This record gives sequence, structure tokens and C-alpha cells, in this order.
Amino acid sequence: MLQQILEQMYIEPELLEELSEDQKQMLFYKMRQEQVRKWKLHEAKMDEEEKKNNKTSKSDKKRVDFLKGRDGCDWVWVMGEHANDKSIEQILEEEAHKEAQKLADAEAQAQREREEAELHRQMEEEKQRIIKENEERELRIKKEQEEAERNKSIREAQLMMERMELEKKKREEEEKKRLAEIEAEEKRARRRSREMAESIREKRSSEIFSTLQRKRMDMEKLAEESSAEVETHWKEQEQKAKEAESHLRESARKARVEYNESLRRSFTVLQAAQGLAAGGNKGSPKPPLPPKKHLMVTSAPGMTNKKPRPLRPKNREMIVSWFQKEEGPKKSGLDPDTGKPAEWFHGIINRKESEDILAGKETGAFIVRVSERVWGYTLSYKEDNRLKHFLIDASDLGYQFFGADQTIHPSLVDLVKFHKETPITLSGQEKLIIPCGQISDPPNYADLFDKKAAASVTS
Repeated sequence: MLQQILEQMYIEPELLEELSEDQKQMLFYKMRQEQVRKWKLHEAKMDEEEKKNNKTSKSDKKRVDFLKGRDGCDWVWVMGEHANDKSIEQILEEEAHKEAQKLADAEAQAQREREEAELHRQMEEEKQRIIKENEERELRIKKEQEEAERNKSIREAQLMMERMELEKKKREEEEKKRLAEIEAEEKRARRRSREMAESIREKRSSEIFSTLQRKRMDMEKLAEESSAEVETHWKEQEQKAKEAESHLRESARKARVEYNESLRRSFTVLQAAQGLAAGGNKGSPKPPLPPKKHLMVTSAPGMTNKKPRPLRPKNREMIVSWFQKEEGPKKSGLDPDTGKPAEWFHGIINRKESEDILAGKETGAFIVRVSERVWGYTLSYKEDNRLKHFLIDASDLGYQFFGADQTIHPSLVDLVKFHKETPITLSGQEKLIIPCGQISDPPNYADLFDKKAAASVTS
């Protein structure tokens, strides 16, 4: 199973949840080793292909290259380093001046257009008023002339006509003078408007520039405050990341220590076995063989023609079929002395049911249940304030906890006996002390055995 995970570089979340923290760290360690190995192979392959492509590439192929400097590196221009380059403060100040000048010109132009339009309107009204007065006066004079012609003599009419002509000329001169004065006043008003607009433009330009400067300073201050806040938040996140990294490093260190301790225990067991095999041999003992690296496979040699099964069971029926065909003949979970299921053995139950069984038990209480997630078992162990769950890989080689270079036991019973004296992990010191039996009738392992076998094991 581990070999399949390393080949696919993927483990399903449900299966990952079943692993203990030490088993997770061991798995991540092995996956990282496999990842580095595959990366090195890929890099070597890419280098070889690149060399082949360079040999076969055409010399006249078009390409784009960066301009090189005197030092042979890519030519770059860093703003502000040259003696003639303006500083960022000078550039910002000039831009603010231009922006203020532009806004002030727009305001002055708009105000001048409004004043000229108002002045033009007033002048037109004055001209219309004068024209209307002249028309009314002419009409009145005409009526007077007609009245004089009817009531007076010719001499008097001529005198009156002459007097009226003089008055008309005088009025025309006055009107021309008045219109000239109006035009002159309009010119003076326009000149004053331009002068005032220019003065206002300069004043507004200064005011706008000051406003823009204040806004820029406020934005810089706000940016500094925001930067300080972001930096503080970043430092907090960095501290949390360092703590998490420290925790992961410590977990990885414990996993390495556990790995080395597993090798040491395997070496000790091998030495003890060799000592027992030697028996009463009084001669000088042969030097012990170094511990063998356990094979990271899920099938024994010679079993390659066996029909492959999925990485994990899909349903309960598949688990029952697997147990009856493969684990049943090996009498897994049966007490060798009585031939009945061991007290600690349980059937296909989930984590919640196993926690209910171990609820209220003392430290060291445990059960071994058929796993719902893998082709194997799960050992549930009770600590002071929590439960631990360890996956047991059942392969043709034997039984071992999920991880790298774990001791392989010939049977499930041997694995339990071994860890009654030897801790499962060096960091946790978990020893299997108190086996917990069934709390239901019929027992939860009844469906794992066929009817005949079930009757014999439950009687």
C-alpha cells in the first residue's frame, strides 16, 4: 500500500485522517524522498534533451536578445542613479505644479467667460434701450411736426423743423458718444476681467498646489501607517509560521528518531533470534549480521501473478470478502491457545464506535479493529486525555504499522505481544496493557466469519 501511495504521490484525505501524527510525519518524509528522487531524474532527462536540442538547432533562427552592458550583463537603467536624474521628490513637486497650473487655468478661463458673457449681456441691453428711446423720440417728433403743420404757419413750421433737426443731430452725437463710452467701458471691463482672472489664476494655482502637497503628505503618512500596520501583521504571521515550522521540524525529528529506534529494535530482535538459534554453542559467536532494510512492497516475491486489488476497499462487502479469503486462512485475530477471537479483536467498526468502547478506560487500553479505509487493521489506543489510532498494514510479508522500516511481524497476535513490552512510538511510549472486549451481542466480528466458523468462534 505504501508503495502505491509513493508511486501516485497521493493519499486520500479519509485515509490520512486514520494515521497518527508520527505515521503522518513518516509518510511525508518518505514522500519527500520520493519527490526529490523523481525530480532529479526529471532534471537529468531535461538536461539531456536540452543538449540534443542545442545540437540540432539552426544557427540562422531568429531570436530576441537583451542588450548587454559593459559588464556583460543585461543593460538596465535605474532611475535616480545618474547625476542628471531628478529625485522622486522633485518629479512629484513638478507634477503637482503642472497639475495646479492646469486646474487654475481652467478655473480662471471659466470665470472670465462668465464675466464677459454677463458684460456682453449688459451692453446689449443698454444698446437696445438706447435704440428703443430713439425710436420713441422720433415717433414723438414726427407727431409734433404733423401737429405743427396743421396749426401753424409755414415760417413757424420751418423754424420748428430746423430746431428739431438740430436737436436730432445733437441727440445722434450724444448717442454716438454714449455708444463710444459703452464700448470703451466694455474694453476696460474686459481688461480688468483678464487682470483679475490672471491674479486669481496665480492665487488659485498656489492654493491648489498647497492642497495637492497636503494631500500627498497625508497619503504618504497614511501609507507609512498602513505599511507599519502591514509590517506588524506580517511579523505576527511570520512568528506563527516560525512556530508552525518549528513544530513540524520537531515532529520530523521525532519521526527520524522513531525510525532509527525502529532499526535498533529490529537489530536487537535479530541478535536475540540468532542467540536462541545458536543454543548451547560454546564456541565464539559469529558477529551479528547488520539489520536488513525492510522491503517497501505490499506483495511478496513470486506473487506478481496475483490479481491486483484497489488501493483501498470500496465497501463493506469487499472488506468481508478480503478477510475471509486472505486473513481467515492465516487465523488473524484468533488466540492461538483457544482458537477463538482474541479479547482485543473487533470487526469492521468506525472510529466513533471504537471511541465508545474505550470511553472511560485507563491509559493503555486498546482494541484492534478491521479498518474501513485500508486492507488491514487499525489499533485504537487510550491515553490520558485522548485516543490514538494507528494503521496496521496487512501484506503477504506480514503485519506492520504503517510507516517506513517498521518491524514486520508474522501474525497480528505477534504484533500485539511485541508492543506489550515495546512502545509503539518512542515519543508516545504507547504500550498495549489492557485489551478491551465486546460490548454488543452478537459480537461485531460475527460477519467476518462464515456461518460454520462463526458458530465455532462464538461458542
